[in-house]
Amino acid sequence: MNQPLYTTLKVHNEIELCEIYDMECKNLIERALLKERISFYIRWAKPSLFQRPKNICVFCVNENVKDIAEDIVRSICDESGYPVKFILRKAQNQYL
Repeated sequence: MNQPLYTTLKVHNEIELCEIYDMECKNLIERALLKERISFYIRWAKPSLFQRPKNICVFCVNENVKDIAEDIVRSICDESGYPVKFILRKAQNQYL
């Protein structure tokens, strides 16, 4: 019996690429990823009890474009001096 093509595709293969703390940097990264046609989503991290409330966004991308996306983020943050924390782990999908 033949299986439909879509059953052989790997899904839910997103990784948490990095944490960004500066909203101007977030905007620059968004534009650069869109320009390179890299699909992404942003997960907003919830501050812990001991953490000051601040905006922390986590960029998540498909693991197949991880290297390209990482190079883009590094170039933007290194050039402009924005702080970034690379996570590079499998995304914890809350919608499953």
